[in-house]
Amino acid sequence: MTRIAADLELHRGRFLLAAAFESVHPGVTAICGPSGAGKTTLLRTIAGLERPQAGWLEVGAQRWFDAHAGTFAAARQRGIGYVTQTPHLFAHLSVRGNLEYGERRVPAQRRIVSANDVIERLGLGALLDRSVRNLSGGEQQRVAIGRALLRSPAVMLLDEPVSALDVVSRREVLDYLEHLLHDLEVRCLLVSHDLRDAGRLADEMLWMEGGRVIALGPTQQMLTDPRLPFASLEEAESMLQARISAHHTQTHLTQLECAGGTIWATRSEAEVGAKVRVQIAARDVSIATRRPADLSILNVLEACVTAIADAQGEPAHVLVHLDVAGEPLLARITRKSAHSLALAPGRNVWALVKSVAILLP
Repeated sequence: MTRIAADLELHRGRFLLAAAFESVHPGVTAICGPSGAGKTTLLRTIAGLERPQAGWLEVGAQRWFDAHAGTFAAARQRGIGYVTQTPHLFAHLSVRGNLEYGERRVPAQRRIVSANDVIERLGLGALLDRSVRNLSGGEQQRVAIGRALLRSPAVMLLDEPVSALDVVSRREVLDYLEHLLHDLEVRCLLVSHDLRDAGRLADEMLWMEGGRVIALGPTQQMLTDPRLPFASLEEAESMLQARISAHHTQTHLTQLECAGGTIWATRSEAEVGAKVRVQIAARDVSIATRRPADLSILNVLEACVTAIADAQGEPAHVLVHLDVAGEPLLARITRKSAHSLALAPGRNVWALVKSVAILLP
């Protein structure tokens, strides 16, 4: 586990980054917030590309920055893997050459991942001898991620790594990233403006506004906390913890069990018995006050209303906060429907879930 803790002040013109936080989660932490919140500035500061005027930064047992003591570790001394929207590959080198550049910078005894492993996991085998000039955007980004990983970093820093890609390439890179970060247990900070991407990849979320860290916590709690802006957004979503109980070949569906009952999803490649997360968009959840019959929707979960809140920028809709056997679930429905169903905190209902996505833990 790589602990990351900071209390930083950086002045840039009229902008002030005043970020204080401590993250001890071993996996991926997504840094989210509105434009201009300071997400990229925070990431660049952790990378050593910006020097704060005050404060301190610790990663693991090392203090990379301490204004009082005059300590400042240069970027090359921090042992990070840094990937931005633009791959920044060496155009004069092949894919193999770019990957070898990352690996050569780390002594053999300090390497935490092998080149063969990275090549296989990122699907780069067929590309090794090609010039990076002749790769698609998604392929270039996979090479950039592989080169960063082969530096055996203490921390991976990903600054919106898929935001510049087309829809197909974006999905491709996200698929590789989801499995890669999970399987290799890489400590990672991910800047993302897309909540679904952040929810898919991150175990923990950090929310920033105006250069400050407003909240930090497990993704499942952050997405549904009524005090935070996530739940009121049009793309609001929630997650349920589940276990894969069966794969059904004939119907091409995967059966999962969560605390609230059975969930069906498009067939997954995860093994039976695997613990996974189920990602559910609030707009894909409907509500009934009685258990429906003869319905095409497969996922019907018993729930209890805990709160009803306005939907941001949409007066015709509300966000209904539900409790499903102790886990939070959001439903975005019309205000008229909430009134017609007489929904109120404490009311027992049925949540009808149209579509789910299975995520790795």
